[in-house]
Amino acid sequence: MKPDNRIRVMEIIARMNVGGPATQVTGLSRALDREEFDHRLYTGHVDAGEGDHLALKEAGVPVHVVPGLGRSVKPFDDQRALMRIVAELRAFRPHVVHTRTAKAGALGRVAVRLSGVRAATMHVFHGHLLHGYFTGPKRWAYIRFERLLAGRSDRLVTVGARVRDDLLAAGIGRPEQYVVIAPGVGIGPVPDRATARSLLGLPQEAPVVAFVGRLTGVKRPDRLAAVARAVLQRVPDCRFAVCGGGELRERFERDVEPMRHAFHLLGWRKDVETVYAAADVVLLTSDNEGTPLTLIEAGMAGRPAVSTRVGSVAEIVKDGETGLLAGTDALELAEHVVRLLGDPPLAARMGDAARAWTTGAFSVERLAADTQALYRTLGRSRLANASDPASDPASAAKG
Repeated sequence: MKPDNRIRVMEIIARMNVGGPATQVTGLSRALDREEFDHRLYTGHVDAGEGDHLALKEAGVPVHVVPGLGRSVKPFDDQRALMRIVAELRAFRPHVVHTRTAKAGALGRVAVRLSGVRAATMHVFHGHLLHGYFTGPKRWAYIRFERLLAGRSDRLVTVGARVRDDLLAAGIGRPEQYVVIAPGVGIGPVPDRATARSLLGLPQEAPVVAFVGRLTGVKRPDRLAAVARAVLQRVPDCRFAVCGGGELRERFERDVEPMRHAFHLLGWRKDVETVYAAADVVLLTSDNEGTPLTLIEAGMAGRPAVSTRVGSVAEIVKDGETGLLAGTDALELAEHVVRLLGDPPLAARMGDAARAWTTGAFSVERLAADTQALYRTLGRSRLANASDPASDPASAAKG
């Protein structure tokens, strides 16, 4: 395609912090066909205490920073970000506006309406805020606002079928608006177990459980501490490698102080494959998830998972085949961890199955192909209309 005929895509995300959404943006941005798509990324600032996802900058992918855009709700900054997005829309005139995360989804879809640009809108739910975030009036307000925004969306994309079903059950959107596009992930070369443990300062022979993720409320670091206490009662030489940070890090450190000898707090690391390679089991203790990339990456590294059965986790971890799922009870999770630590052949079989499953189902190439297909569906009608001056409010006004 000639550049003038490319489908223009404006992708908006509140912040490129270390986490699932930013990882998806990075993979997609690198894999898109630049001859067919003029794709531009717009993002805000990363709060203090969060890891900054720098992979796009390091890869030379242009990133447009929107002043005022970020995680927190701040009326003045939000208004400033909204007006900047409106201006960028009018300058770029995209055929498709692709939003991610609740904040960017709200500002982006409102901005399209205010700008007068006739772009198709698609919003990605990497999870949702229906459980584990808000209660009472705040939850009601969130649902009501998402229902309103859904009415201004051409497509609603979810990372898993369970996430879609939860949103529909809450009255957000219509079935025909939804498209399920599973995540796409790639990890670096996985070192051997001995090398990984040496790099992380972990004992070579001890059983190791890894946790990779933000230390924030919905991830339940308090439950992680409770699981560790129960595991250590039965496997006293077990070690826990915790990769990540967040607003609850200090509280978590206080919780694990009585068993501090068993914990290796690694902070944010780019080489998460090293953390997985050092582990015998990867643990997730969340109250709510979309399709957590941690579990996909762990599978690609050949490690079995133990996780709460929340969100679309069961679409990643095949219970009894690639890992073990439980409710939100810490003792049940601990029982699963102890089972895998005590049966290395079982853990190895599950790890091999996890590698085969995740590598085939969750590749970046598949993510790019699915997303590009949706861009084409949404963008081609807008591209065709672009040749008709009457279809463009700006052109019509000049006439």
